[in-house]
Amino acid sequence: MKYIGAHVSAAGGVENAPVNAHKIGAKGFALFTKNQRQWNAKPLTDENIKKFKENCEKYGYTKGTILPHDSYLINLGHPDKANLEKSRNAFLDEMQRCEQLGIDRLNFHPGSHLKKISEEECMKIIAESVNIALDKTKDVIAVIENTAGQGSNVGYSFEHLKFIIDLVEDKSRVGVCIDTAHGFAAGYDFSSEEGYKKAWNEFEKTIGFNYLKGMHINDSKKELGTRVDRHNSIGKGFIGKSSFKLLMNDSRIDNIPLILETPETDIWAEEIKLLYSFID
Repeated sequence: MKYIGAHVSAAGGVENAPVNAHKIGAKGFALFTKNQRQWNAKPLTDENIKKFKENCEKYGYTKGTILPHDSYLINLGHPDKANLEKSRNAFLDEMQRCEQLGIDRLNFHPGSHLKKISEEECMKIIAESVNIALDKTKDVIAVIENTAGQGSNVGYSFEHLKFIIDLVEDKSRVGVCIDTAHGFAAGYDFSSEEGYKKAWNEFEKTIGFNYLKGMHINDSKKELGTRVDRHNSIGKGFIGKSSFKLLMNDSRIDNIPLILETPETDIWAEEIKLLYSFID
């Protein structure tokens, strides 16, 4: 089963996210459980939590079809101790929000070394940050997203993701989210059948599909290997429709949330229908 959806708005309360997802015909969705551009946010109320769970049940969204994203401000590999502590506290808060809402996974960008420490040291700090959060929560999986490798971001290779996973103590509570646009920008050629097969074979060999807990389904405005993170609508970028047809018929990618983060939000419903039409 393919659970295709989009990163929908939670404006007015997290309980509105499943409603907004249903409106566009989504079978899964992503959301921010708090304002993604602010460090602090009001705690979720009992009413928020109750209505969120009620709306998920009403529209058929189970915990395995929802992939929340943490704040863009968080850097779990920050080289500065004070800023690292701030990020770790914010990440823990987001993990706890997922616990409250009955969501079993939280997607996050791994982090950036800011050219102050090595990539390896940064990744060690990220793993330590994840271990701290997992130790203080239960049931929620920390889902590491691959990056395009823009700036000083780590996580642009499958080897990076594996390095972090290897240092996470509870392997049952760590996973990955593969963003197609990020992967393409980082050099994984999803635009051809040969490139698609090669990339996923490398993923299976390096990480393993048992760790795949979600995907971001995006075309790319930038060419292969540019290390520039620019999403495009399905079929309008350098990846093209053929790769998404392969993905929609790939049984290894069943039963996880497949989330659109494409820029034209007004055509998400059309894109969801298009992706489902690719299934043979």
